[in-house]
Amino acid sequence: MILQKLSRIAFVLVLATASSSLVAQETFTIRLAETWGPNSPILGETPRNMAAMAEKMSGGRLKFRIDSSNKHKAPFGIFDLVKGGQYDMGHTASYYYKGSIPNAMYFTTVPFGMIAQEQYAWFYHGGGMELMEKVYRPHGLLSFPGGNTGNQMGGWFRDEIESVDDLDGLKMRTPGFAGEVMSELGVAVTNIPPGELYSALEKGTIDALEWVGPALDFNMGFHQIAKYYYSGWQEPGAEVQFLINKKTWDKLPAELQEILRVSMRTAAYDMYTQSTHESGVAWDRMKEDYPDVTHKTFPPEVIEALREATNKLLAEEAEKDELAREIINSQRDYLKQVRQWTNISDKAYLNSISGE
Repeated sequence: MILQKLSRIAFVLVLATASSSLVAQETFTIRLAETWGPNSPILGETPRNMAAMAEKMSGGRLKFRIDSSNKHKAPFGIFDLVKGGQYDMGHTASYYYKGSIPNAMYFTTVPFGMIAQEQYAWFYHGGGMELMEKVYRPHGLLSFPGGNTGNQMGGWFRDEIESVDDLDGLKMRTPGFAGEVMSELGVAVTNIPPGELYSALEKGTIDALEWVGPALDFNMGFHQIAKYYYSGWQEPGAEVQFLINKKTWDKLPAELQEILRVSMRTAAYDMYTQSTHESGVAWDRMKEDYPDVTHKTFPPEVIEALREATNKLLAEEAEKDELAREIINSQRDYLKQVRQWTNISDKAYLNSISGE
């Protein structure tokens, strides 16, 4: 009798151990939709780098299926695709969704705001992640920094911009808050998917556009049409994002959540360094192969008008929405503090060697 009981206990223990082992080895396939087209450099490489790291660190327990915009047909619909559960994750940019979730746009970049390293410091040490969670959690989503392009260029223009009057009636592709600022100065703003930008510029549908910087602009061929290449003001540190459906996140064991979190953060940093490297290479090549491309900076009066319009619109957003006010004030206060250090370190260093 005792032996029979012991045998039954042993059998139950074996089943429990086997069951536990099966649970420990459970795999999860994450469906990810990206804004970018197939084989998109840097932007498209980032979610794939993340996926490769997560799969390796999880011993294959995390697997990914990544669909580009040609597959899901909604380059600016990633927010809805992930929120609705058609996809578990997305790789996109917050400011594309200001129509659906206005407070999202601040987490990509703000004109005249933080540069990339300041912005990352705000996200991870200055309360940015907590504020981003406040914006996305009511939609059943989590958002994580997904890679930074660094300071973006102000755009490609067919004609030189010599005064504020030259902006009036200009047809330009520029997304996010910068588009609203440009509209204040009379620009006819449109947001066109990346794959359609070259043809829109070539056909004259638009007179100017801003995309990213040399790293991504060179292969797009904009320099073959528009010869004036302006330094930026609008996206001093443009951060894309990983969106995750919270139901998917909650299904993952804690250790897989951490692996995914670390993989996203590492891939985001890798994108920033890759963007810096590739922009240096591309700009050097562009100067060599296309000497008629002219680098310009906007005249001081244009910059001042853009700054005034930015401050006006930010004040309006802060006035009408409590959460917007909290985000704007957080970014402004943090920038005021951290920029002091940037000025006496990086800026002072670059100014001191400007003659080299």
